[in-house]
Amino acid sequence: MPISSVGFLESVDQNFRHAVSFLDLPEGMAERIIQCNSTYTVRFGVRLRGRMYSFIGWRAVHSEHCEPVKGGIRYASNADAEEVEALAALMTLKCSLVDVPFGGSKGALKIDPREWTRQELERITRRFTQELNKRALIGPGVNVPAPDIGTGEREMAWMMDEFRRANPTDVINARACVTGKPLSKGGIAGRTEATGRGVQFAIQSFLRDSRSVGLDGQRDLKGASVIIQGFGNVGYHAAKFLSAEDGARVTVVAELDGYVANREGIAIEALKQHQLRTGSILGFEGAKSFAGDLTGIEQPCDLLIPAAMENAIHAENAERIKAHLVVEAANGPVTFQADKILQSRGVTILPDLYVNAGGVVVSYFEWVKNLTHIPFGLMERRRRERRNQTIATALERMTGKEFPADIRDEFLEGGAEIDLVRSGLEDVMRSTWARIGDLLEKQPELGDYRTAAYVASIRQIADAYEAIGI
Repeated sequence: MPISSVGFLESVDQNFRHAVSFLDLPEGMAERIIQCNSTYTVRFGVRLRGRMYSFIGWRAVHSEHCEPVKGGIRYASNADAEEVEALAALMTLKCSLVDVPFGGSKGALKIDPREWTRQELERITRRFTQELNKRALIGPGVNVPAPDIGTGEREMAWMMDEFRRANPTDVINARACVTGKPLSKGGIAGRTEATGRGVQFAIQSFLRDSRSVGLDGQRDLKGASVIIQGFGNVGYHAAKFLSAEDGARVTVVAELDGYVANREGIAIEALKQHQLRTGSILGFEGAKSFAGDLTGIEQPCDLLIPAAMENAIHAENAERIKAHLVVEAANGPVTFQADKILQSRGVTILPDLYVNAGGVVVSYFEWVKNLTHIPFGLMERRRRERRNQTIATALERMTGKEFPADIRDEFLEGGAEIDLVRSGLEDVMRSTWARIGDLLEKQPELGDYRTAAYVASIRQIADAYEAIGI
């Protein structure tokens, strides 16, 4: 088989089996963990434009060692059952790695959302939700979808509303049937940016770790060149945070129709507005456009962040990657074979299992918020404000000087929901990195961060299965 033809699911399986070789699991346990428990195919019709259209979708439940199961739903014309199963497996491993109490699931609808109007998409989404509900594939305590490629807050709001209609006796907790909702529908501040923000925290954790190689010894991103592949929600937010807050230069942004480049750094917010106006990143005045050129990820850089689809870096182009650090913001962007090629060339890879976990972490926060019916910070914000005011007053009395005006308001602020969400996410990402680093230090034979992440995750899942006798 040509190396480039290795599928997404097979690549995930190869990573899994490589990691298992370093574990002493009970006989049969590895097979029990890697196998997808169930994959449901749903076919349904919707009358649109004066005729009946048929649609096909999937919902895979990979592991129920911990419930409910969790995973996004994507709308894509190239979706298939194998891709959904691979993504569900990654969700199981990801949730275990960051210690979020969910099993893994994933869903997809084979559809190009650009071909349908808003009203048509709503009718299709509601029918899809009805099919999922019939099979208990959506619900606060069983299966909790979230946005993915081609879906967002709007689709989650439609799904939540349809679930509430179909389950009138579960209205109290119905909002927790999906995450990634608008704030007005029970969402949580910071969910939209969560995966991109998690990418930033992952890179910062790597650079701060004295055991890592850093960026040729550099421990911050000031002036570092960054290439972003994929300028959707994740790529945009990662680029925005890294450039605006960490001083990095985003020199290339690549999409399916080509890439734009500027050695001095691309103005990310201006590029996003251009994309929203024109439907493409090409033609942006602040960078040179390379239409139809798919070699954007092969340009020289310090950091390469693939934030689009799986298998973006494979055996046929891995030799041409010129980055020092590859940060997997997408799911499975580097194939198993490409990973080995990059490592042999001295390229460090931060794995998807860890890097893009920000979405599910903040989804967990939203799910908890919906079930407790208490906004984050409600019970303690004013107490913190009073405490901070007392500290500021004491400092002024001790020093005889007024508290600095430029930081006074921020210091006295008790913490809005967005602040608490970001703080919680950063804590999870930093503690998870410490867990990966500690394991690699104790077992250097693991060799790389991906293997260490898989081993840590699989070991925890195996313990869970042993505890419940499955």
